Amino acid sequence: MTPSAPRRRLVDAALAEADRVGWRNLSLFAVARRAGLPLADAAREFADLDAVGEAWLARADQAMLALAEQEGFAEVSARERVERALTTWLAALRGRRRVLGDMLAYKLRPAHVHLHAALVVGLSRRVQWLRQAALLPAGGAQRDFEEVGLTLLFVAAVSRWLAEDADDFPATRQWLARRLASAEWLMRGLFVR
Repeated sequence: MTPSAPRRRLVDAALAEADRVGWRNLSLFAVARRAGLPLADAAREFADLDAVGEAWLARADQAMLALAEQEGFAEVSARERVERALTTWLAALRGRRRVLGDMLAYKLRPAHVHLHAALVVGLSRRVQWLRQAALLPAGGAQRDFEEVGLTLLFVAAVSRWLAEDADDFPATRQWLARRLASAEWLMRGLFVR
């Protein structure tokens, strides 16, 4: 499902405004003005700026999920599917590392306990989307191990990506490939008989 034109305009305006002033200094009023919409219309589309940020991250989710439909994707190894899914998610946010870093720092401020819970829920949802995009069908204990491992991998990869300057993030890609090779070895030892 494609987001409405006002939603797209508001997300694009929020990103442009965040590039200028940082996520912490963003206001829905300034975003609405930049998008050329009345504040009341912006409020109908998004309850708050956190919802705007989630809509932006949903774009990366959609890019990652689209991989599952690509011809030949199901035939590559699970390790490669996870790597491609995660790097696709990061690439979809390319050019906006500072904005994502600002957004995460804002959500993690001690006074924003209400955003901490939303951050955990969003992370859990993204890990589930990562599992789906990578076509990981396991259930039971293997699924539990995968979810824990993918959560740790996702958080660490995003942290590394935020610290990297290169657009194609080669250091993050190399780190991710090494970690996935180790994880593949561990999962084979635990679950392949």
